[in-house]
Amino acid sequence: IKIPQCKIPASLRKKNDEKKMKSYGRRLAAEFFGTMYLVAVIIGSGMMGDNLSGDDGVALLGNTLATWGILYVLISCLGPISGAHFNPVVSCCFYLKNELCIVDFVSYTIFQIGGGIVGAYVAHAMFMKRNGEFDGKDRDTDGEMFSEFIATVGLLVTIFGFINAKADVAMGVGLYITAGYWFTSSTSFANPAVTIARSFTDTFAAISPKSFQAYFIGQILGMIFALPACEWLFFERTPAHALLTLFRSAPQSDFTPTNVRKEISASRELDHPPLQDNDLETAA
Repeated sequence: IKIPQCKIPASLRKKNDEKKMKSYGRRLAAEFFGTMYLVAVIIGSGMMGDNLSGDDGVALLGNTLATWGILYVLISCLGPISGAHFNPVVSCCFYLKNELCIVDFVSYTIFQIGGGIVGAYVAHAMFMKRNGEFDGKDRDTDGEMFSEFIATVGLLVTIFGFINAKADVAMGVGLYITAGYWFTSSTSFANPAVTIARSFTDTFAAISPKSFQAYFIGQILGMIFALPACEWLFFERTPAHALLTLFRSAPQSDFTPTNVRKEISASRELDHPPLQDNDLETAA
């Protein structure tokens, strides 16, 4: 039996396409402006702390609190629009999990980097500081590279752990980065877009372009370790399927022992629903 296909009118198709394009544009705008504000706050608060106090510890504390605040606000506001990644590492994870297509991943990355660079210029404009200074701090020690590995692993564990727990991701990420500022020697960048953007300043929050290699290696290795670990730990994939996530080849679902037990338990409850109080009285 042939079921007749319902043809969508050309005018309706056009409207749907326009709606998709507008939605796509909003997502890219959210990633651009979110990363811009994030970098502007990181660099701006660093300059403000440096201006108000000659003590680097006080400046770092102000930098930390401002970053925590803006992360919570941006992720809460823009999360429903684009996912509020603001970070190519996070976007890459969702691409590898088959939740973003390659076009989305590349577009997100370009807009995140572009937004971050604009954010550096915005911070300089607010403090009337000349742009185009690339004389940042050298941060290329082995300890800082390892710190970026640890920071990236912790960030991804926080994100996917909070998603799995249906908890407040914005608060979790803000708190984790606040801690990361203080327990890592790299001050927990864990973000290639922010790393690039912070080379466009020579202020308190700066990094020298010569240090990109160490930071990028740490961030990439952190992602390679953390993503399959999170898939196994939080989403109950088998170790083999968790590793396949890195090749974008993981199956959509796993028949893990935990999942099987849940299915069996659910089916038993359907076959033999628990007795209610009135059922016990009737039986008596």
